[in-house]
Amino acid sequence: MENKIDVLLGLQWGDEGKGKIVDFLSEKYDVIARFHGGANAGHTLKIANMTHVLHLIPSGIFHQEKINIIGSGVVLDPFILKEESDGLKNLNINCVKSVLISKSAHLILPSHRMLDAVYEQSKGSAKIGSTMKGIGPTYTDKVSRNGLRVGDILSDNFIDAYNALKEQHLRIAGMYGFDVKSFAIEKMPFEEYEKEWLQSIEFLKTFQLIDCSSTINRYLAEGKSVLAEGAQGTMLDIEYGTYPYVTSSNTITAGVCTGLGVSPHKIGRVFGIAKAYCTRVGEGPFPTELSDEVGEKLRLKGMEFGATTGRPRRCGWIDLAQLKYAVMINGVTNLIITKSDVLNSFSSVKACVAYKANGEVLEDFPFNLLTAEIEPQYKEFEGWCTDLPSAGGLDGLPSKFKDYMAFIEKFLEVKISVISVGPDRSETIFLS
Repeated sequence: MENKIDVLLGLQWGDEGKGKIVDFLSEKYDVIARFHGGANAGHTLKIANMTHVLHLIPSGIFHQEKINIIGSGVVLDPFILKEESDGLKNLNINCVKSVLISKSAHLILPSHRMLDAVYEQSKGSAKIGSTMKGIGPTYTDKVSRNGLRVGDILSDNFIDAYNALKEQHLRIAGMYGFDVKSFAIEKMPFEEYEKEWLQSIEFLKTFQLIDCSSTINRYLAEGKSVLAEGAQGTMLDIEYGTYPYVTSSNTITAGVCTGLGVSPHKIGRVFGIAKAYCTRVGEGPFPTELSDEVGEKLRLKGMEFGATTGRPRRCGWIDLAQLKYAVMINGVTNLIITKSDVLNSFSSVKACVAYKANGEVLEDFPFNLLTAEIEPQYKEFEGWCTDLPSAGGLDGLPSKFKDYMAFIEKFLEVKISVISVGPDRSETIFLS
């Protein structure tokens, strides 16, 4: 019987702990595939007291017998791929052997990263908080049919095509009055970085470059189990997130079909990940944000600083009204709660259960959180004020913590399958 693709994705604004969970679940799958986004993602994994951060390579890489795929929906920076691969080589992990790359994935050029800075600078106070990895400009070229794809590096005229697109980008930068000569990438002048990038293209050629849709569907027909790994979070989806403060790709379950080249009926279980509280990096609406000592305590206890940018994350209580929306559009079948241990020392814990705007309670998730004065409506829970055991299942957990989890389950109408009670791979309680 042909297998279906299971999906793992974030239900909030990213940083939900997907890296640890996909590493944890990877043991059960033959293939782990990234289906969207690029090196703006940052998946942090803690294994055997060592911390590893992945930006582009699928999190299944720490299981060498697994197949890892960078899918067609991903935008790929060869420089970052090489840098990340070199770092893993020090751990005796051979990425060239374990990672397959779609020929249809679009390339992030050095000039895309430059344009990212150009556009963000031009917005002034209306900036969106880009990671400056060139993601948006690359997707812009993709949809305007000007982009270069991984498969193009095998063509004899690749350099000519590269130079033509670069010159187009330089003309755009000139229109904005941008000083290209003083612009640096990875602390290198543009021309120096460009040389490194072109050398990375040769490294990219050493990977097995695949026709993604044919490969994935063949694996499924052969009975292999496949896990699609999401990056960022649902509320950063270009279509259904808090636009315009979003990323440039589809972060939701539907993105698996376009990003990997599979039909909707081949989607199986959908694992949705949410923190026991909520965070956001960058600009944009965040109804439950706490700009006080409680928010700062969440930040410090949760070590909430961006894996890609290092920026402090904005912190707040869990937003169940937002999560209900995310569960709906993703078709979540299994809920995973992470970073529960961060709340161990709080005497009380709150959960947003609705929004109020202009004196009325909103029944649906609002089209634009920026256009109305949103007042979150909270339900308060007594804190459990003790460490959470990392083993023993649900029975070993404090009763007040179980009450909090039970309310989340009932409100979202989805069973909790996994509870993460610490950063290490071993600190995970699997319920179903």
